[in-house]
Amino acid sequence: MDATSTDTLFAVEEGQGNDAPIVLLHGFGAGAHVWANVQKALAGEIRTLAYDLPGHGRSINCTGFERSGKMAGAVTEDLAGRGIGKVHLVGHSMGGAVATLIALRTPALVASMTLLAPGGYGPEINHRLLRRYAGATTHHEMLGALENMFGWNAEIPAPMVEALVESRNIPNCVDKLKIILDKMLRQEGADLVQGTFWRGELAELQMPVKVLWGTQDRVLPTRQAHRLPPMFAAHVFENTGHMLIDERGEDVVSLVRQNIRAATG
Repeated sequence: MDATSTDTLFAVEEGQGNDAPIVLLHGFGAGAHVWANVQKALAGEIRTLAYDLPGHGRSINCTGFERSGKMAGAVTEDLAGRGIGKVHLVGHSMGGAVATLIALRTPALVASMTLLAPGGYGPEINHRLLRRYAGATTHHEMLGALENMFGWNAEIPAPMVEALVESRNIPNCVDKLKIILDKMLRQEGADLVQGTFWRGELAELQMPVKVLWGTQDRVLPTRQAHRLPPMFAAHVFENTGHMLIDERGEDVVSLVRQNIRAATG
């Protein structure tokens, strides 16, 4: 595995090929490491780039970390710097919102898009759980948060817990995550909600789009998958929570491959 960085935006690169690479964008409070098994599965077929998004991991000091739109701009700029003109986007949760913004702003860049419980597709968001998760700095605190993010019967990988706790110990990490979460939310009456994409704008996207969701998602409810534009393909998994990368890794890889085939004919 080759770990590279451009300026302060960090990416893990694996696999080879001259075709459009897969760009992997993690969720809130995570990092490129969550895609390790996905990258390993795809390494023999295609080039992949897994980013630490601004304000996370080895991109902790990257400017423009406060909002998903700025993160999208940083990724797009980094891809241009690498001379990449076409990509297959894969995004989880907040990374799904970042991927969607890239697709809306620069549709010619995106050959296909696969979204795992993406942010921005409905107003409801479990902000209390995300705040606990952002501030979890011990094994006990992190495990408690993740137990509410995984499906009820899913095993929580111990290395994942340790990696996330370690990431919280990076200077300024917790403070930056709190800023990102605050910017993600807005007040609507008595409720805190997340900003949402306009469905009409999403319906204009021309690339193949798949959306994956778990029925036991307690971060972003599954019903947000019910009102997707007609040409979006929805895949809903029973007995599955928010952490689709770990809970449904083989299915994620299979559906990414399927989406790439749909895009390339």
